[in-house]
Amino acid sequence: MDKTNPVPTPGMDFIKIKNTPPEVAAIINRSCYDCHSNETRYPWYSNIAPSSWILKNHIDEGRKELNFSTFAVYEPKTQAHKLQECIEMVEKKQMPLESYFIGHQDAKLTDVQRKLLTDYFKREKQETERKMSL
Repeated sequence: MDKTNPVPTPGMDFIKIKNTPPEVAAIINRSCYDCHSNETRYPWYSNIAPSSWILKNHIDEGRKELNFSTFAVYEPKTQAHKLQECIEMVEKKQMPLESYFIGHQDAKLTDVQRKLLTDYFKREKQETERKMSL
C-alpha cells in the first residue's frame, strides 16, 4: 500500500485559512485529518493485509468526500455544503467512524468536544454564506 501523502499546498488548508482556534484545530486534527486530509498518520495495522486495503479505501473515500487540506479550492457554495455535512455527521455521531477508534481512542469526541466542533462549523458556514450574499 502506498502511504505517500500528497504534498500540502500552502494557503489551502481549512485550519489555516479559517484561522481555526487552537482547541478546535486540535480536535479536527485528532479526529478528522487522518481520513479527511493529505496529512494521514498511518497506524501499525496499515502494514497488514487485508486491513491495509480497507484502511486505504476509507482514506481514499474520506478525501473524496471532504479534504481539509484542499478546502480553499472548493467554491464557497460547496464549502458551505461541506460544512453542513460536517455538522450533520458530527451531531448524529456518524463521524468519526466507530471503526477508527480501534487504533485511535483519542479521536473519540466527548459531548463537549462534539458541541464545540459543531458550533464552530455552524459559525464558519454562516460566515461563508454571509460572504456569498455580498
